[in-house]
Amino acid sequence: MKKLTTLLSVASLLSICFTTMAQDIASNANLLVDDYKKRSAVYDYSEKTLNNIDSVPDFEAKAEKLKITGTIYHSDGVTPAKDVILYIFQPDDKGNYEMKRDANRKRYVHHRAWIKTDADGKYTFYTFMPGKLLRTKELKQIHRIIKEPGKPEQELAPFFFNDDPLFPELTLACQAEAAMSMLRINEKDGMFEATKDIKLPKNSPTDL
Repeated sequence: MKKLTTLLSVASLLSICFTTMAQDIASNANLLVDDYKKRSAVYDYSEKTLNNIDSVPDFEAKAEKLKITGTIYHSDGVTPAKDVILYIFQPDDKGNYEMKRDANRKRYVHHRAWIKTDADGKYTFYTFMPGKLLRTKELKQIHRIIKEPGKPEQELAPFFFNDDPLFPELTLACQAEAAMSMLRINEKDGMFEATKDIKLPKNSPTDL
């Protein structure tokens, strides 16, 4: 029974429903974007500061700094995608989701950031290595939501990490699924770095 519970936990982890514990995420296209309290946090950015580089809060103060960069392509995997918003949020280095409220009393995850691609489709996030709670069967992860022009937001599988000690314990099928959004970490000049390109789905997040 314990083994079955663990497998179900891992299967749930590798589904596209990872983020409901941390934040209200609108997967229903019928949810009105102007419903501020219920809408996805992907829309809660400042247009004045949105560009293809962003940093999560506390980046400078964290010991294990992380730079994630890459290119977002259209579904053909060749053409760079312009004006795409990518939103990330994550637990802190101890594995906790630090929750706050804004001026309108909407709850949000403190460690978050947005980018909007230019014509070259490139993006860069400056963040830090997320932790995970002790005695849990969850991989370390950074959650992602993407918003293309003229389309509703879509939740993508989180970024995972190739050095996660739990990864070898997964089934081969789960390893293959996790590998599609896995960051391969290198260290350079005192900072961890990873490059990960993203291909936009044709119709749904499962196409990614």
